[in-house]
Amino acid sequence: MTAAKETPALTIATEASPSEATIRALEVGLTAHATGLGFKTDWSPRWIIGRDKDEVVQAGVRFVLAFEWLFVHWLWIADAYRKHGIGSQLMGAAEAAAREHGCRAAYLDTFAFQAPRFYERLGYREFGRLNDFPPGQSRIWFSRRFDSMPTLPAFLRGRF
Repeated sequence: MTAAKETPALTIATEASPSEATIRALEVGLTAHATGLGFKTDWSPRWIIGRDKDEVVQAGVRFVLAFEWLFVHWLWIADAYRKHGIGSQLMGAAEAAAREHGCRAAYLDTFAFQAPRFYERLGYREFGRLNDFPPGQSRIWFSRRFDSMPTLPAFLRGRF
């Protein structure tokens, strides 16, 4: 019988603001593991930002491309810019970037008090819900298959 190989000890600690190198180590580790299993993935965040004439950030979307899916992590539009098509433009640009990278679909989550109707208007369909999260509300997951999405506009190609 052979002796089991001992695993070296780890120090486990909460880090409120891990360094960029720490975050990158996790991204590289996740990507290497998935790639080793034959999956196409990249957990590094991508951003599309909307700025006003004074270069103040007024809108943006943060997303990742993993397992041939787009995951929208954050979408935000300042109050003054809502209901002007900015959210649709940001989502369209993120979806087009995802298609350029071979993604077949998208998923995201939102809260009942945020924008579920917005995502439904974009063709997303609910596939999961956690009620009473936060209390009195719901967290909702949506997905959308890319059937006939436009390609990324020329001025954005190569930026993601």
